[in-house]
Amino acid sequence: MAKKDIPYLKVVKPPDNPKEARKEEKRRKGKLRRAKFRRALVPVILAALAVCGTWLLLDNQTYGRARTASSFQQDLSDTNSYVQFADGIVRYNRDGVVYLNRQNEEQWIQPTQIQNPIIVTKEHAFAVADNGGNSIFVFTEDGLKGEIETTLPVERLAVSDQGIVTAVLSNESSPQIVTYDAAGNILVEQQVTMSNTGYPIGLEMSDNGNVLAVTYLHTEGTNITSRVAYYNFGEAGQDRSDHRVTADSYSDTIMSEVFFMGSDRSVVVGDESFVIYRGGDVPEKEKEVVLNQEIRSVFHSDKYIGFILLNQEKSGYELRLFNRSGDQVINRKISGEYSNVKIDGDEILLYDGTVCCIMTATGITKYQGDINTDILEMFRAPGLNRYYVMSVNELSVIYLTK
Repeated sequence: MAKKDIPYLKVVKPPDNPKEARKEEKRRKGKLRRAKFRRALVPVILAALAVCGTWLLLDNQTYGRARTASSFQQDLSDTNSYVQFADGIVRYNRDGVVYLNRQNEEQWIQPTQIQNPIIVTKEHAFAVADNGGNSIFVFTEDGLKGEIETTLPVERLAVSDQGIVTAVLSNESSPQIVTYDAAGNILVEQQVTMSNTGYPIGLEMSDNGNVLAVTYLHTEGTNITSRVAYYNFGEAGQDRSDHRVTADSYSDTIMSEVFFMGSDRSVVVGDESFVIYRGGDVPEKEKEVVLNQEIRSVFHSDKYIGFILLNQEKSGYELRLFNRSGDQVINRKISGEYSNVKIDGDEILLYDGTVCCIMTATGITKYQGDINTDILEMFRAPGLNRYYVMSVNELSVIYLTK
């Protein structure tokens, strides 16, 4: 009988080198483990992509209704104002400042006697002053940090995260710019000469309190000049006159607003343009963007710069959003007029009375309509398409639905 070869059988010879055999066995087992891991990883990746895709789909849809998920009421007067701060909400009026949690429960109360309260906030501190009066109160999430009595009436105010406060104090001939610590001690005092520098109209402090940005309006006859100055109270400004590390001038425009975006960038806003400054200790002009339209309002975060512009060619208004580098992200026409606009995360919230509009940073209008609640403050709530809405005596959580 003839001998047949079986092609799928192979005679394995014992290895000549046991050490090499062990290495080969480790490599073979490693390949098997990697193959099993890849097979197990594929369903996880597919599931994650499905969840992310569903989230993005829901987050970028347009919704027609806003319904109330929950509400927390208090019996209050209609003289209160509200602002989002830290993990809660600040309620303030002439008689005091109250910090509320997100169930509209009072966490602490600070009585005050303020005729015309103004408020400025940072992430970890905020200050309330009597506009035209002499009192400034500095707060953190835990309550009152310090009280400041000024020698002249308060006109403008800025605060840092450490509770350092800078105020423009009005004086007919020569206003003062004074920087205080939270206990009321004067850290820096500057006398403004209007004939040389101009009148201070914009004021802001960096988060760490080291840098103060001021915009001045200088007039000479019919000529208008805006001057931008940065003062560094740290090492970078020790050898500079008045601690001033940057000084620029802009003709025929009013630079009325200045704000910081994180630790390395700031923005100065004019009539129809804005200028981005770069640098933490010594800010330098990086880019000027001309809008060629009248600016009605400005809003910003550490990530975005936004404007509501008067639409010159058509009726209504226009919303433009820029990134930190000054590149335009979106340009959208908006119908109606909103007295309040803010950016929270990657969403723009516009509201006036009971009407609101919610738009994403990609330009999608998620919701526009009447929520039947007089909106005094609004910001995002945990979860998808959920928002806190503060009215006179009620904090509601609303959600968007089809």
